[in-house]
Amino acid sequence: MPNTPNMTKELALLLALSTLWGASYTFIKIGVETIPPVTLIALRTLIAGAVLLAVIRWRGLKLPRGGAIWARFLFQACLNSAVPFTLIAWAEQSTEAGLAAILNSTTPIFAFLITALVTRHEPVTGRKLFGVGAGLVGICLVIGVQALSGLGEGLVPQLAIVLATVCYAGAAIFGRNFKGLDPIMPAAGSLVCGAALLVPASLILDKPWTLAPSLESILALVALSVFSTALAFVIYFRLMQTLGSVGATSQAYLRVPVGVAIGVVFLGESLHASAWAGLVCVVAGVAAMTLPARRKLASV
Repeated sequence: MPNTPNMTKELALLLALSTLWGASYTFIKIGVETIPPVTLIALRTLIAGAVLLAVIRWRGLKLPRGGAIWARFLFQACLNSAVPFTLIAWAEQSTEAGLAAILNSTTPIFAFLITALVTRHEPVTGRKLFGVGAGLVGICLVIGVQALSGLGEGLVPQLAIVLATVCYAGAAIFGRNFKGLDPIMPAAGSLVCGAALLVPASLILDKPWTLAPSLESILALVALSVFSTALAFVIYFRLMQTLGSVGATSQAYLRVPVGVAIGVVFLGESLHASAWAGLVCVVAGVAAMTLPARRKLASV
């Protein structure tokens, strides 16, 4: 029987992942001010992949070989980096980072629906259904109606973010195929494949040698690549193994309240009254989707 994961540690990692990915929307918004979306994401995957390859080498490990595993890495790259990263970066040229985070926070819903209706690889319990609903209600309470004031303006970019969200849900479910691998392997392999797809596209479309990015965009790109991609992907594939696809995607709900908390602590922002109730709903929803069910004692 596999060892039961330490849930305190796994939930701490879930919070860390939520923070890293929650910050990515701001990094992207700053990055696309002077770096075109395809080039920004090509460099994001290239730098993050290089960082993880260096870590693999430092640990004395080797990437797996064989066409079958690399085909899975390539498919995962399409679902989890190359396509959704580019869609979000393109959309954030005209969409606020906060609204992008809100729209992208519905990943657990799509993961739950795909699991329930298509793959059925995890039990669809009433508790998980409650978690999806509570998380969605919590997000609505945290952000408030005023945060959605821009919804519907620039519909195509917003639909692009929703499509990216569906990709993330599919990636979470497909990611179970890497169970048993060190989490750094699918993280590095998928990023390398993503870079292989996007770098040639960047060279053709943007001619990056002609660009003059600002220092702010460059620093945002570095932070996005190292922290919100390389480190985040390792944590993500670890959580896929311990919490499952629905549990791992629950970090999407946490991104919004984490962002609000950062604003309160570091920027002196204040929470409206309904946000406190929303935070409670989000925590309850994440707990319902991630905490393991109690096992029945076997009869003697």
